[in-house]
Amino acid sequence: MDKLMQQQNMNIEVLKAAYRSGELDVKTFLKAKLAQAKSDSSHVWISTISEQQLDQMLTDLESKSIDELPLYGVPFAAKDNIDFAMLPTTAGCEAYSFQPTESSSVVKLLIDAGAIPLGKTNLDQFATGLVGVRSPWGAVNNSFDPEYVSGGSSSGSAVAVATGQVSFSLGTDTAGSGRVPAALNNIVGMKATKGLISCTGVVPACKSLDCVTIFANSTSEVNLVLDIAAELDTDDCYSRDNLLTNSAAHYDTNKSLSGLKVGLPEASQLSFFGDHDAQALFENSVERLKAAGAEIITINFQPFLDAARLLYEGPWVAERYAAIEAFFKADPTQCLPVIQTIVGGATAHSAVDTFKAMYRLQAFKVQCDAILAELDCVLTPTAGTAYRIKEVEADPIQLNSNLGYYTNFMNLLDYAAIALPAGFLSSGLPFGITLFGPAFSDRLLLSVGAQWQSSTDFTLGASQHKLIKQVTTTSEEVAPGLVDIAVCGAHLSGFPLNHQLTERGGYLVKSTKTSADYRFYALAGGPPFRPGLIRVAEQGAAIDIEVWRLPENTLGSFLVGIPEPLGLGKVELDDGSWVTSFICEGYAIESAKDITEFGGWRAYMEVK
Repeated sequence: MDKLMQQQNMNIEVLKAAYRSGELDVKTFLKAKLAQAKSDSSHVWISTISEQQLDQMLTDLESKSIDELPLYGVPFAAKDNIDFAMLPTTAGCEAYSFQPTESSSVVKLLIDAGAIPLGKTNLDQFATGLVGVRSPWGAVNNSFDPEYVSGGSSSGSAVAVATGQVSFSLGTDTAGSGRVPAALNNIVGMKATKGLISCTGVVPACKSLDCVTIFANSTSEVNLVLDIAAELDTDDCYSRDNLLTNSAAHYDTNKSLSGLKVGLPEASQLSFFGDHDAQALFENSVERLKAAGAEIITINFQPFLDAARLLYEGPWVAERYAAIEAFFKADPTQCLPVIQTIVGGATAHSAVDTFKAMYRLQAFKVQCDAILAELDCVLTPTAGTAYRIKEVEADPIQLNSNLGYYTNFMNLLDYAAIALPAGFLSSGLPFGITLFGPAFSDRLLLSVGAQWQSSTDFTLGASQHKLIKQVTTTSEEVAPGLVDIAVCGAHLSGFPLNHQLTERGGYLVKSTKTSADYRFYALAGGPPFRPGLIRVAEQGAAIDIEVWRLPENTLGSFLVGIPEPLGLGKVELDDGSWVTSFICEGYAIESAKDITEFGGWRAYMEVK
């Protein structure tokens, strides 16, 4: 594979910009990424598509426009307990393998959005484990050190992203499988609200708890994929419709952390299993949040820990047995020995045990919900330490349990969580933190995560790339089918109407200024509050603006939503070029406040 192509930044918007400019050819690039996946020696993949299958998907893609599809030509991977019609589903057990007649609901949605699945990734067998070594296809190599576990059960999906083989991937999470692998591979892992992403076409581990999860290098990419994947599915009895307050429009990359109430477990309730490096990195993370303005509030973490123990010590393990009952009863030896031990032990629990455990869980939930009600989110390590593969093989049950110390309660209590990179241990392995909150707090967590990522200088995954805070095209020319719009008020990044741009596939091109020929006014009315930009012959000033790029075919619907006295016209930029922009009719300034002295809406709103 061409070295430059292998080193390509896999950020979704970077890829799309490269496609638009012609820097990358979609077909050539995806064929190279497939070749990379096929040559992988880290046990990431269980199966990959054929070149003929890729050609078929590329032919389908050629009939579509890049401006219509938010994931046009973006390669992704799916954990091999998630159905994809072109490949068999194994759930990490060859004897269990079957050929699905159709793809899972979530894979269909992503393909419809233009994404290209390259294959199925390795996992802890039947998604039982947090270590990534419980697979007949071999232990997935940690992307930083092959002697260490990669985290499970979604091991292959996490490493595929960390090593730049795909832009994003799908995992599943019952006890932490969408978070622990993210932490151990320096990427972002989102375990969204239970039921937000459909589990139709997913081999269950614990059907009442399972979540499809998203791995990517940045919170912005997770937000985009979640927006596409989170769709109510009437075929999934656990599917839930999203709340308007948790839509993609509420993802705020400029969210201030000042005053954010963050819960922190008491020191005696934190465990790092003797790993002083991990403890130091976590304490540093707490201080960084404080420095950003967050209010750190110590909480009693014991009810969360008590709930966590129910997952494996209580009757919920019987759900794992229920998921594969006929297969397991026919011949348990078709499963790995450690899976036989875990799943086989489920039959010891009675229906009475189950109800008693449900009552205990509900009591814990009342306590935990009361604690969360006083907070915006809670901060914990994602995993207290990392283990070598040989250590896990020598003590598979206990060390697996240690990795789930901060994760096992999450789905039992119906919370949302995001795992974020937080530095590196002296061993060279990454360390991660988790932020969690109540159901439907996904966009709040993503917004806080965006601020966390933007304040760091970490590389992404195992690559040398760093977070791109603003994506620009490689050419000053605007590609056919696109149009630039300058915005100066409520449509700016992080402001209330910015979603009207992002929902139409818009992306930020640059932050700049007008020429020094304008006066700026705060118009009457609101919320949302709006400014007016007026060109003048004298005593003008340069005003801060952002230039966004939109598909031309969305411009009409955007224009219809603009209220008087505003409209679209042409505005001169400080480089002498002209761009379509919001302008204001002159009569409106009679009742408006002149705010030109502030030089822009953002500066004005900070003191308003």
